[in-house]
Amino acid sequence: MPSHKLDPNRWIDRYSDYLFNYTISRVNDREMAKDLVQETFFAALNSMKNFKGEASERTWLISILKRKIIDYYRKINSKKGQAEVKINYNEEDNNGDWLEEQVSDPFDKTAEDQMENDELGNAIFQCLDKLPEKQAAVFKMKTIEGLDTETICNELNITASNLWVIIHRARTALADCMEKNWF
Repeated sequence: MPSHKLDPNRWIDRYSDYLFNYTISRVNDREMAKDLVQETFFAALNSMKNFKGEASERTWLISILKRKIIDYYRKINSKKGQAEVKINYNEEDNNGDWLEEQVSDPFDKTAEDQMENDELGNAIFQCLDKLPEKQAAVFKMKTIEGLDTETICNELNITASNLWVIIHRARTALADCMEKNWF
């Protein structure tokens, strides 16, 4: 029995910071992160009829956002897409390319979606394994485990500014590795 309900009037207050932080850790561009979060909210409004209530609002919004991020990277990593991102990124895209219109929630996945997610996950962890040990540890603690800055700094005996330098270097190295091995 579905137990979760949508309340789009409260999405911005409840989820915008969380979605932004999730996005910025993956695209490393503040303006693009804001655009992707905004597009996620628009897409969610357009696909509310597909929400089955089996997942929480936040989980459902994250599943939409993940697809936006994947589509963004696909677009910028194709020759045609590199030009389109620069020229047309903010134009309304109603030609059916966005998959969330067909996806109701994260529990309603096709085998192809699952395979793509598994491959992406494997590529990310292979790239994480190539990072220096401290970079990998800090990145996992902050981004994957979601620990706060103070906890990580205390555990690893580093300063907050050092943490952010390490995170930046890890993201840069991961982006380079993913570009070579995934895209």
